[in-house]
Amino acid sequence: MPRISGVDIPADKPTYISLRYLFGIGPTTAVEICRTLGLDLQRAARELSDDDLARIATLLDKEYVIEGQLRRKIQQDIARLRDISSYRGFRHRRGLPVRGQRTRTNSRTRKGPRKTVAGKKGVKELR
Repeated sequence: MPRISGVDIPADKPTYISLRYLFGIGPTTAVEICRTLGLDLQRAARELSDDDLARIATLLDKEYVIEGQLRRKIQQDIARLRDISSYRGFRHRRGLPVRGQRTRTNSRTRKGPRKTVAGKKGVKELR
């Protein structure tokens, strides 16, 4: 398995698919990287030479923010929103949807499993 930026990419898949296993590299960016370096898109990742892997790693270090650096940047951005007490920071802090979605129904991904609260019991009528 070839290794780029500390991540093992699948050897059996085409190069442009294998590059997508890196956090921060999507479909368009993967094709762009292959075209920039003049690599065959359909060539399996195991067929890449050490020189090709080194060229890919160099390009990624210079041009793109990926893996640990990108994760750190995202966390810093969220921490900044929390520190300045913005609405989005408040939503992050409370674990609620950040981008305007409704919360009366849905939003189970952010809120987690339902926490059922027992309803009020009816007061017995006096006779």
